[in-house]
Amino acid sequence: MYFTDFDFEDEVLDALDAMRFEECTPIQEKTIQPLLDGRDLIGVAQTGTGKTAAYLLPVLNKLCSGNYPDDAINCIIMAPTRELAQQIDRQVEGFTYFMSVSSVAVYGGNDGQRYNQELRGMSSGADIIVATPGRLISHINLGNIDLSRVSFFILDEADRMLDMGFYNDIMTIAKKLPAKRQTMLFSATMPQEIRNLAKNILNNPIHITLSLAKPADGIKQQCYICHEQQKIGLTKGLFANTKPERVILFTSRKNKVRDISLALKKCGYNVGEMHSDLSQAERDDIMYRFKSRQTDILVATDILARGIDIDDIRLVINFDVPRDCDDYIHRVGRTARAGSEGRAITFVSVEDQHFFRRIENFMKQEVEKLPVPEELGSAPLYAPENKKEGNRRKRNSARHNGGNKKRGAQHKPQAKKEGHNHNKRPRQSKKE
Repeated sequence: MYFTDFDFEDEVLDALDAMRFEECTPIQEKTIQPLLDGRDLIGVAQTGTGKTAAYLLPVLNKLCSGNYPDDAINCIIMAPTRELAQQIDRQVEGFTYFMSVSSVAVYGGNDGQRYNQELRGMSSGADIIVATPGRLISHINLGNIDLSRVSFFILDEADRMLDMGFYNDIMTIAKKLPAKRQTMLFSATMPQEIRNLAKNILNNPIHITLSLAKPADGIKQQCYICHEQQKIGLTKGLFANTKPERVILFTSRKNKVRDISLALKKCGYNVGEMHSDLSQAERDDIMYRFKSRQTDILVATDILARGIDIDDIRLVINFDVPRDCDDYIHRVGRTARAGSEGRAITFVSVEDQHFFRRIENFMKQEVEKLPVPEELGSAPLYAPENKKEGNRRKRNSARHNGGNKKRGAQHKPQAKKEGHNHNKRPRQSKKE
């Protein structure tokens, strides 16, 4: 199906022609007409499938009709991260080049000049506000924004927003909006929390679900079954004969970002870091350097797994296995975008084998196992069921022994320890 098959305004068609948008993606083909008809909608599709244009084009088409106030905020688009808010705002700017539609992005981590720009946009009634929940709540609490005439409310990557704890913020924002509005919710997954949110903020929505949580066909997925200490050697080996280009390396913790970056820099590689401790100016600079090919390898936490607009990533490395299957999908989904091809390699340690097996089962496919080079030493076998069975036996043994102790049966008494156990390892935070 082609965009010209829809009854778009001339300004929208001119924008599509200028941006060389011709044929619809499946999510665009399924959602654009219901949104043009004014329906509330839940759209579920994996990242990189064109969801942004799917909701932007119908909204822009309606704003071009001239039936909406010039001095009011007409559309609120919520995004979980600054990076995704920036990406959406750039796409709005591209589509509105031939339109008299204004927009402003609202997100945290900015300097005073950027904050003043947000204030001007909100006070003058920018047609579209693209915002992160926390920042928008701050402006609401300060009385900087009037949401009483909003006609369109859009949640992009709603599952990610709920994962980050924004449910209450979203509900607070929704209560400030008019009851009569068109609401759109887009998500890569549809857990129960999303269903509960949809019941509270949408009115008789149409449901569109496409290819739930499956990597694109153009991604060549491979993995190494290895020991933790072999991972840096494996990373270096990937670039032994080929200069790294357009590479993103994901790890789950920001302290590991620094360690991995330092190890790769010592080898002479051009490496950048992306994690939650960076200021917005630092993030912008790093992304600029990566996009302009001044940086070859970007080491990042899952903050970069969603919401970046780079279509030519050649290689994704999972330095460790994400605990959530959806996070794996989003990580590897950074490559092979827009119909291209890419490669995703995961390092699977002994401790992570059962998590990786869960991912394989979730995708209903087995990932190719590559041999660890001999010079790095022997590698473990891939036996996730053995690891799981071993853990089960340990738990059963501990439960059995604990029960005997409670009954005072056949165990030598241990000396009573005084005070606290200072050697006990504290529980690690799940935050990046």
